[in-house]
Amino acid sequence: MHSEPRSGRLAAWGNALLAGLVPPDDAVLAIVGEDAVHRVEGLPGEPVPVGLSLALGRLRALGVTGLRVALPAPGHPLGLSGPPEFNARALEAGEAVVAHGVALGLVPQVHEAGPEGDVHVEVVWHCLPVREAPPADVPSLGEAERELAEALRGATEVLTRLDVAGSGPVAAAAIEAYRARAEREREALAPGYPPRAVRVLELAERVGLLVSLAYGNGHGGAVSASEMAARTHALRPVERTARRARVAAYNAYVEERERGVR
Repeated sequence: MHSEPRSGRLAAWGNALLAGLVPPDDAVLAIVGEDAVHRVEGLPGEPVPVGLSLALGRLRALGVTGLRVALPAPGHPLGLSGPPEFNARALEAGEAVVAHGVALGLVPQVHEAGPEGDVHVEVVWHCLPVREAPPADVPSLGEAERELAEALRGATEVLTRLDVAGSGPVAAAAIEAYRARAEREREALAPGYPPRAVRVLELAERVGLLVSLAYGNGHGGAVSASEMAARTHALRPVERTARRARVAAYNAYVEERERGVR
């Protein structure tokens, strides 16, 4: 949950490239990250898969003016607008990018090969038609920030009461280590994003890390079935809130353009 989604990198740095704020090589380098290579398949006018630099240039030529993120989960089509085929593929991947200005979307398919410790990762982005409609359940930045603060307080109280691993000093240390690593390894979002979007994304990642720690570090004192159910009940809406906030942060660039802020 707390790892940066590939769709987030593609949308953020793709937006910076479309706006002329970064050169193509810098954008592609940031999008690919630690993966070996990214290609885009199914672009209109391109009969074979193409590299990211060419794909982003082709999208701009087609009329794409911005990129949004979708982070759907079962029962929650967050950021999607259809049609069913695209939604199904995005749900399977857990993420997607939706173009603004042209009815196209991109869904990543990840291929891994090689021994543990030397895994070679290739990503193919499948370009598909999307429905031109408002994305599902995406809050404003202000709404996301308020929801996150409330969710973080509520989850911490419940998890502490249940004595769940992930709510005490171990979690705090892990969160601080994660934040320090993130500051060293990457910029928050990309050039052109408003400071509030950066703040919301950082808080969403902190909340997401708390959820991951609580799920991954055992049951703590929640040994009964009812207590474990209470933990799940407490975490599910928090995880949903964090995902909504991440999408709001990544989509802030396009939302501001639509409102005429830029």
